[in-house]
Amino acid sequence: MVNPDRFAGAQLQASAFPDDDGSQDPELVAALEAWRADRSRSADVLRALASSRLLVPVVALLGEVEYDERGLAHDKSSDMAAVLMQGRDGRMALLAFTGTAQLDAWNPQARPVAVPAAVAAQSAIQDEAAALVIDVAGPTTFVVGADDLVGLAAGWELVEVDGQSGWLKPAE
Repeated sequence: MVNPDRFAGAQLQASAFPDDDGSQDPELVAALEAWRADRSRSADVLRALASSRLLVPVVALLGEVEYDERGLAHDKSSDMAAVLMQGRDGRMALLAFTGTAQLDAWNPQARPVAVPAAVAAQSAIQDEAAALVIDVAGPTTFVVGADDLVGLAAGWELVEVDGQSGWLKPAE
């Protein structure tokens, strides 16, 4: 039996996106489509991502299972976890999606957790992932890795100098 006083005064954290209907950010979609046509436009996607909401999928993982003398499972437990995917090179990446339709195309049983893109990048780094993979099931898959993952996670500004983009870290 759970002690009802255990959660006295507890409050749920309010969603950062209370009116989110799961649809894609039109600015991010436009940037992804432009990048798909011209791969030199990755900075446009990163700029759009910096102010976007992403959906990080959470799935149930079976925990402990007890079996009776007939081999039937009882008292199952499960945990919820964000999804990491291992690439061909062995590196891990955190999955994120631009909308619920894109998430459902990958796994309709996954539950979306709406977070700012910077928080998704921070989660990837915290989970020791090398990248953040956006919309792995398409229509346009975009990978944020290396310095871009760090810059996005830190909330730095993406700037362009002499046709090259880079992350501008604020002075301390």
